[in-house]
Amino acid sequence: MRVTRISRAIVATATLVLLAPAAAVAQPTTGQRAWAGAWAGSAQGVYPVGYSVGQPGPVGPAGPGNTAPLLTGAFPDNQANDQTLRMMVHPGVEGSSWRIRLTNEYGTKPVTFARAYAGKQLIGALVSPGTNRALTFDGRRSVTVPAGKTVLSDPVAVRLSAVERLAISLYVSGASGPMTWHAAAFTTSYLSGQHAGDHTADVTDAAFPHSTTSWFFVSEVQAQSRPVVVAFGDSITDGFFATVNGSDRWPDVLQRRLGGNTAVVTQAIGGNMVTRIGRTPGGCTPCDGPPALDRLDRDVLSRPSVRVVILLEGINDLGGGNATAAQVIAGYQEIIRRVQARGIKIIGATLTPSGGTAFGLYGTPETDAKRRAVNDFIRTSGQFDGVADFSAVTEDPANPGHLLPAYDTNSSVGGAGDHLHPNRAGFLAMGGTIDVNQIRRWTAAHAGQPGR
Repeated sequence: MRVTRISRAIVATATLVLLAPAAAVAQPTTGQRAWAGAWAGSAQGVYPVGYSVGQPGPVGPAGPGNTAPLLTGAFPDNQANDQTLRMMVHPGVEGSSWRIRLTNEYGTKPVTFARAYAGKQLIGALVSPGTNRALTFDGRRSVTVPAGKTVLSDPVAVRLSAVERLAISLYVSGASGPMTWHAAAFTTSYLSGQHAGDHTADVTDAAFPHSTTSWFFVSEVQAQSRPVVVAFGDSITDGFFATVNGSDRWPDVLQRRLGGNTAVVTQAIGGNMVTRIGRTPGGCTPCDGPPALDRLDRDVLSRPSVRVVILLEGINDLGGGNATAAQVIAGYQEIIRRVQARGIKIIGATLTPSGGTAFGLYGTPETDAKRRAVNDFIRTSGQFDGVADFSAVTEDPANPGHLLPAYDTNSSVGGAGDHLHPNRAGFLAMGGTIDVNQIRRWTAAHAGQPGR
């Protein structure tokens, strides 16, 4: 999804068992507790291709209708090089043991993480003293991740409450080449300069002068023994126009309503589409990440302990790619079939309005008519296991096809909204309309079963 002040960029060692992006997760052996997703930042492409929000840095090369803030202070050549990245993530559930997935899915050369640590964020780039623990990978302190692969760490003991963030520090030895990233984190992370060396064990912030609102090289954090709900979607699920560091996307709201016995994991990418139709001429299809049909296995079906999926996608197909309602519905039907075949429940979320949006085809009456046809399918077909009527709680009854005025401002960077993305208030309303009792019944029915 394009938004105001979103950046679009130019399309620019150890021997371990490494997982391909869509590889199946191994079953736990007898006596082991099952692992489950606790946090995710869907790998979407190569930095700086994608849409970021609130990214510090100078304006980079212009694309069609966009400019691209780039992290030239930290990455003058768009890669990490002998430097430390401190990525802040919020699992949203209490835990004392975690596994962390590092990704080089879109890289073109091996990346060596010579040291990695995980600890509890204190404030800013500071780590709470006494919590910073070395990560190992099959018992080794260093790991080299080949191009196109990911690796999962050994368990690391860091006690976190549900409101605390995990600080994941990665020392990239040598030049990384193209970096796999998630553009819009809505969480501030911290970067050393190039050639600054290894500062993963530091608990101070002196070595981290640069900040970013994106995630690099980290795509998943796992905790133990709980069912998982996956919020699967585009920028409206990713949190565009939510507050930075506010943890107030609609999946965050749902997490707080469900409590700590269930983890809500966000697998969303700004600009993402259901279908493979791609952008209309002048758009940036690579910026949107792999379509939902292609990333479903990687982001949902191969992840452990997933019991429920909430699907909110399709407005980009209609307003950014000019797909028909029938094409989006056919994509839904394929996703429904594949999800339900795994015994996972799937909730269809109705598409929120986009009338008045000035870019693409989002704001046209034709797109709104297609949106209404898609929403009719979600509400009435009976093919989804449940419905979350996001459209009903965000649409202005006095101006049909448009967001309520109270939801049409920008909580990320201030100012007017773009008529497409709800703000913090809108996300609170969306997260509040989901039937948590239904989700609890479904997850309780699977309690004690091992994750996939």
